[in-house]
Amino acid sequence: MCPAKVAPNAKRGHLIPIGGAEDKLGDVKVLKRFIRLCGKRPAIAIIPTASRLEETGRIYQDLFEDLGAGQASILSFEDRADCERESSLDLIERADAVFITGGNQLRLSTTLGGTSVAKLLRRRNAEGMPIAGTSAGAAIMPEHMIAGGEEGATPRAGMVSLAPGLGLTNKVMVDQHFRQRDRLGRLISALALNPFAVALGIDEDTAAFIGPDNVLEVVGSGTITILDPAELGHSSMPDAASGEVLSVTNIALHVLARGGSYDLDARTAEPPEDEY
Repeated sequence: MCPAKVAPNAKRGHLIPIGGAEDKLGDVKVLKRFIRLCGKRPAIAIIPTASRLEETGRIYQDLFEDLGAGQASILSFEDRADCERESSLDLIERADAVFITGGNQLRLSTTLGGTSVAKLLRRRNAEGMPIAGTSAGAAIMPEHMIAGGEEGATPRAGMVSLAPGLGLTNKVMVDQHFRQRDRLGRLISALALNPFAVALGIDEDTAAFIGPDNVLEVVGSGTITILDPAELGHSSMPDAASGEVLSVTNIALHVLARGGSYDLDARTAEPPEDEY
């Protein structure tokens, strides 16, 4: 599944995967930056499908309106039939941005995958509409989604499971709550299964603002761990038994704090310029 093609002379919209647990009470830097990016008094469509908590959509609706959104609408996709409703598709068509909440990414993928909503999100992003997602909403953005796995710093065969994502990008894979839940091992394991995409381990209250030029900027209080498999050498994944420790060589690793950037095309990292 590939991202929708960008028309000549057009620019793809930002993709903003957030590592989860973003600040909602203090400086709210990540969400403020998202709203500013969407324009003056933007219309935001909120997709809370991943969460089973009824109040999730309302929390973000109130937050976005307090931060300056002209309108924040909740799209309730409880089953796949809901993803074909003309009224919901029309709302996404008219929205200035979409925000996908956290919860269970498999609930997202099995409800939205292959529907008119998923196709429309890819097209609208190719037309320039920003799409942000937190936690599960971040994990589902790429073509290949990290669906689950085990904690721990040591990569092992079978410690991560992958599933199809929304296909908004095929340049990255995303893991969230990264440092807080000790997910380095499963991110390396995911990369060993798919050594094409750059792997992003995003801490809580931290976001990757990926622009139309495929340059990623770090915003928030934590860091983003970037694993680049461009020069990947040996991988023991094909021969490893389930649970066996993996050997993987020549993966480049970068850790970037706020203000740092990474060019996904050139595969180059830049530290923050002075203080952010």
